[in-house]
Amino acid sequence: MLKNLFARFFIPVFLLVNTIPLSLYAAEVTQEQIKGLDEQVQDIKKDVLDLTSELSRLEEKLLFPSNTQVSLFVSAAADEGFVLDSVQIKMNNKVVAHHLYTFKEIEALRAGGVQRIYTGNIKTGDHQLVASFIGRSKSGNEYQRSENFTVTKAVGPKFVEIQISGNSSSDQNISFKDW
Repeated sequence: MLKNLFARFFIPVFLLVNTIPLSLYAAEVTQEQIKGLDEQVQDIKKDVLDLTSELSRLEEKLLFPSNTQVSLFVSAAADEGFVLDSVQIKMNNKVVAHHLYTFKEIEALRAGGVQRIYTGNIKTGDHQLVASFIGRSKSGNEYQRSENFTVTKAVGPKFVEIQISGNSSSDQNISFKDW
């Protein structure tokens, strides 16, 4: 009977009492390990972001060498009477970019933002550029404009800004600016 009582009560109590310190120790180690793992994860994230950034720069250098690179940018005036819907860019009679604008993108352009719409490679010399846009007035009338520009590519990168500006929806125009 004493043996039964011992087996029924003492062994479970003994096991319970002896496992409490072990579980506390395991919890401390786990917290320390979690802190260490968290630091390692943060370091790995930073390394991955650095590598991604470096790979992007290398990819751009490889795909678009500076001696043949051309980049086109779009900017728009802060005209509240006109809403830009889309822009299409042709270079040497080939469509190289087309973009439909969201509300947030239009707001960013109105606030002075500039969008890189195209980056590519072209040979040195003159190239025909046609920029077209579609927009609408506050009253809902649709407007379309197109303008031609000759891009003169020399050795080194070429940057061209396509500015959409005007006082009203009927006075919208496109101008080009070499950077």
